[in-house]
Amino acid sequence: MKTQQYGLAVTVIAAAFAWSGCAATEAPGRTEADASASSTPRTADGHPDLTGLWGTNGFPFDPRVDEKGNVNLGIGGFAREGKLVNFERDSGITQRAHANKPLYRPAFWEKVQQLDVNGNKEDPTFGCLPAGVPRMGPPGKIVQTLTETLFFYNRYDTGNAFRVIYTDGRSHHPEKDWLSTWYGHSIGRWEGNTFVVDTIDFTDESWLDWPGYFHTTEMRVVERIRREGDVLHYQVTVEDPEVLVKPWVRDDVLVKRNPDSKAEFVEELPCSERDREHIVTNERG
Repeated sequence: MKTQQYGLAVTVIAAAFAWSGCAATEAPGRTEADASASSTPRTADGHPDLTGLWGTNGFPFDPRVDEKGNVNLGIGGFAREGKLVNFERDSGITQRAHANKPLYRPAFWEKVQQLDVNGNKEDPTFGCLPAGVPRMGPPGKIVQTLTETLFFYNRYDTGNAFRVIYTDGRSHHPEKDWLSTWYGHSIGRWEGNTFVVDTIDFTDESWLDWPGYFHTTEMRVVERIRREGDVLHYQVTVEDPEVLVKPWVRDDVLVKRNPDSKAEFVEELPCSERDREHIVTNERG
């Protein structure tokens, strides 16, 4: 397992939401959509400008705090007794029970369950391997140019990573040249105000999510990113007909842009796996 403390990570992320949660004010008679459209900066070629530092790097639990100080773990609802002590155990249960999950062909559910039960040894992130696409969520920093868009990540389960999204009109590599990489080969295009990233050529070592949701090298991931004002809408569709009954559309993630022009993209600590040989149970909490 990684040496970083997940509880600390959640606390830090929750604090990050504190600065990003301010509501925008609107002029009388204007709709929210009007305000968002008019306040969205654009690049020289007319597309929405995605450049900037964004939210919490897509941290999967989307922590929030209610009016009583209870911590909300997003997909899992509020933590037991409003505390973070059991957040990983509680979120694990709710992730398994979440209504929106990838639907596997009957022949593969036993494998999913086996990976989930033995997640301490099977989950690639527990051995310091990257979370991969799409598990690591939206990027924490985006740099947009006319010919390529760069995604940067510094998540606890990914480390320091980057992706190059080509927007110069090129096509994907032919299948004979596939390398089977952790982050795949990505081509970007614009559909109106939505930036669409089409990625193929993955290794089959990463997971889609925590409960043993595996995929094959035939996986295709389509990310749709839309900026409205200082809010980034991030949606993912996963196609893998080898194992999935139908494409899986993950729940949308919304992140806010850091308004501090001097804010820096902080380096994530390197991962050092030291604990697996000492694990004696399958408990991941």
